Amino acid sequence: MLHGAGIRPSLQRIAVLSIVMNGKRHPSADEVFSEMAEMYPSLSRTTVYNALHSLTNAGLIKELEIESGCMRYDFARQPEHAHFKCRDCGKIFDMAIPDGLRESLSDGFAADSVELSFKGLCPDCKKSECQE
Repeated sequence: MLHGAGIRPSLQRIAVLSIVMNGKRHPSADEVFSEMAEMYPSLSRTTVYNALHSLTNAGLIKELEIESGCMRYDFARQPEHAHFKCRDCGKIFDMAIPDGLRESLSDGFAADSVELSFKGLCPDCKKSECQE
């Protein structure tokens, strides 16, 4: 996948892509660094940031700004989907994009991508809040 995107594979780039691609957490750069630091004790934050930047520019991952000032990362080569961020536990969930969303564009507009984020309570936190 990296070769196909024009990126020279390295252990660090492969690890960053794997963390973003295989997890459902939508990690921040700091979370990627923390997970990788266990495997690579001499790893620098700059290496992680550079790998995230390269993978984003190559279209393998995409940046999400679900919360102001904190970029999160998602695997780009999957069907388009929305995101839901729980305001209580902070987890981010993939959600289906509502039918007809693209069709609601005004005449003359052509969207290349859709980025839709919901915020509120996930089912577990909503249930906990109702029990209190």
